[in-house]
Amino acid sequence: MTGAPVIRELSRVECDALLARNHIGRIAFSYRDKVDIEPLSYVYNEGWIYGRTSLGSKLRVLAHNRWVAFETDDLRDMFDWESVIVKGALYRLDNSGSQPEVYARAVELLRTIIPAALGADDPTPDRTELFRIHADRVTGRMARPIA
Repeated sequence: MTGAPVIRELSRVECDALLARNHIGRIAFSYRDKVDIEPLSYVYNEGWIYGRTSLGSKLRVLAHNRWVAFETDDLRDMFDWESVIVKGALYRLDNSGSQPEVYARAVELLRTIIPAALGADDPTPDRTELFRIHADRVTGRMARPIA
């Protein structure tokens, strides 16, 4: 029989490692009394989460409230997992905006996980809107079974 699992907080270094290792997460956002959460692919680099989406209601909502939560997990078993939550502001990126180098870096990073992203063979060509989330607050927890 096994005992209770060991659950502990992750250090910032451990959180950053999990964020960098994973590429699928969930973004949560709210507007007035409505909360929504959606899965997305992402890349984590130097304190920023880079992603892309299509035009639509999510971006309209985020234009009014850019504060979001983001979560990614490494789930292996009921009591063998790691989870990180990031809270921060979402910034839309525009190729013709004031920081074209940030947009170019986002494209470069996103192509590390989807090489055809934003090109002629893009598997999700409707996802043309790039953004990044600053990791203002990062927390994480993990559980390990006791044998």
